[in-house]
Amino acid sequence: MTARARAAQQLRASDGRVPGRRGRATREKLLSCTAEILEKTSYRDLKVIDIARCAGTSPATFYQYFNDVEAAVLELAGKLQEEGASLVELIRDSSWKGARGHQTATSLTDAFLDLWERNRAILRVVDLATAEGDLHFQNIRTHLLNEVTLALRDVIEGFREQKKQPHDLDPMAQAATLVSMLAHVADSRCKRRNLAASAMAVTSGSSSSFGSSPNRASRMSRIASLRVATLSSAFSSRPNLDS
Repeated sequence: MTARARAAQQLRASDGRVPGRRGRATREKLLSCTAEILEKTSYRDLKVIDIARCAGTSPATFYQYFNDVEAAVLELAGKLQEEGASLVELIRDSSWKGARGHQTATSLTDAFLDLWERNRAILRVVDLATAEGDLHFQNIRTHLLNEVTLALRDVIEGFREQKKQPHDLDPMAQAATLVSMLAHVADSRCKRRNLAASAMAVTSGSSSSFGSSPNRASRMSRIASLRVATLSSAFSSRPNLDS
């Protein structure tokens, strides 16, 4: 199957037809509104009528493109895999040696946290559905993190083959630790930001009390970057921790 055929398959309406230009625009508008509403509403409270109203259309039109709300959210979640591919490209195409390795680690950390921040509402749904045993969402999360883990594993394996890392080092375990740490920091940063925003929304005139939240998030980002940089530097040489 060609790339064009695969794209057409993904864009089919619920009745099997491939939408034209206006239909694709309507479909994207419905997806955009779904993501927008998820920023303010829980997944369980998301309704087709609200999505349709936001898109300036009708529930009947929504059902022309998606069987239900879950199908639309799954489509949004699936797009995370495309964004994850950019992280994999960054890992594989960048230098991990010396000062450039430190810069690559910093860039990877920033890109990872940025992806999490931009998609925090969708990732929240993915985590919820995964915890409830939904295999569709679980596969999306697994694929997103696994591809990044495999790319880092290959980098570490390369340094081990060059005898710049101990032979008994497990590249997969080290890569998995890095990705797990990044995901934990990204998730914690989003939760703290959401908590501060909620508190400010309900506490009149108290926004200054939460002004340090973005600073804490920034510090967490820098800490994550430092940890990844330190570990990535270890791929090729022992870092000077006193410098």
